[in-house]
Amino acid sequence: MNVLIVGPSWVGDMVMAQTLFSVLKQRHPHCQIDVLAPEWSRPILERMPEVREALSFPLGHGVLDLATRRRIGRELRGRYQQSIVLPNSLKSALVPFFAGIPKRTGWRGEMRVGLLNDMRKLDKARYPLMIERFMALGQPAGTPLSQPYPKPSLRIDEASRTAALEAFSLALDRPVLALCPGAEFGEAKKWPAEHYARVAEAYIREGWQVWIFGSKNDHPVGEDIASRLIPGLREEVTNLAGQTSLAQAIDLLSCAEAVVANDSGLMHVAAALNRPLVAVYGSTSPGFTPPLADRVETVRLGLDCSPCFDRTCRFGHYNCLRQLEPRQVTDALGRLLPHAVEVH
Repeated sequence: MNVLIVGPSWVGDMVMAQTLFSVLKQRHPHCQIDVLAPEWSRPILERMPEVREALSFPLGHGVLDLATRRRIGRELRGRYQQSIVLPNSLKSALVPFFAGIPKRTGWRGEMRVGLLNDMRKLDKARYPLMIERFMALGQPAGTPLSQPYPKPSLRIDEASRTAALEAFSLALDRPVLALCPGAEFGEAKKWPAEHYARVAEAYIREGWQVWIFGSKNDHPVGEDIASRLIPGLREEVTNLAGQTSLAQAIDLLSCAEAVVANDSGLMHVAAALNRPLVAVYGSTSPGFTPPLADRVETVRLGLDCSPCFDRTCRFGHYNCLRQLEPRQVTDALGRLLPHAVEVH
C-alpha cells in the first residue's frame, strides 16, 4: 500500500507527524509513505526512517493557485491507495482529490465534503493531544489508540554532523548548552533574553560552551543574550541563529548535552533528538503539544491568565514569562543532568 500524507506547515507539527507514520508502519509494515509538504521540511523528513520520499509542495501558506494544485494532483495519479490530510483547510485536500486517490482521509474541516471520502468528526475530548489527532487518522475510525504512544525520533548521519561542525568551526571539547530563544508564533512564547543570559552564564562558568539556535529573526535576540555577558564569558557563546540551514541546525542540536527552548519547532526537534530538554511555557500549555521524549522537564508558572494562547500579551506585562526565574530552569536542568549548576 502506498500512502500520501499531506503534511503540516510548521516545524513542530511536522516532527510530531512522525507518530502517524509510526502507526501506519505498525499496522501495515510494508506500506510506503510519501509526504507532500513545503520544501523547508525536507531535512526533517529525510531523517525519518518511515518516510520513503519527501515531495516538495511549491505553494506558500495560504496560497490557493488552483491550477498548480490540479497539475500536482494529476502528476500523482495512480500512485497511491490512500491519502491522509493533516491540515484542516479546504486547500490542503485538493491535491489528493485531483490525484483521484481512492481513499482520502482527514478531519472534518472547512467545506471539504466531497474532497475527502473518509471524513472524520474530531472529538477533542477524546483526542486532546495533537499527536492523538494525527495517529487516529492512521487507523479505522473509532479504533482505540494503542499505548504507549510512539515518540518522534530523528536519525543523524555522522558525516553530515561532522560537516556541520566543520562549516562553523565548532569543537566538542567542552559540553554544549543549546539555547533556542525564538518562537515564530509570537512574543507570548518567548522567555526574556536576560533570563537566557543568566542560564548561559551559570553554565559557562562551569566550563560549558553555549550555542544559540533559531531563524534569522532570532539572530538579534541571540546577540542580546551574548551582549549581557561580561568579556571572557561572552566569547563562549556562538550565535548560530539565522546562520545555519535547518539540516545543519538539526545536526548541531544533536551535539548538545542539554537544551533550553521556548515552546517552538526547535523544542520538538530537540525532543526528537532525545536531548535533555527544558521547555519553557508562557502563553501556551504542554497539554496539547508537549515535547515527546524521556528526558524532558517543562517549566511554567500557571498564572490565572495563562494559558491564553495569544501571540501577544493582552495585558502587556508578559508576567507568565518574565516572572519565571532562571533558577527554575537551572533546577530543571539539574534534575536531567548528573551535576546541578546554580544561578548566582
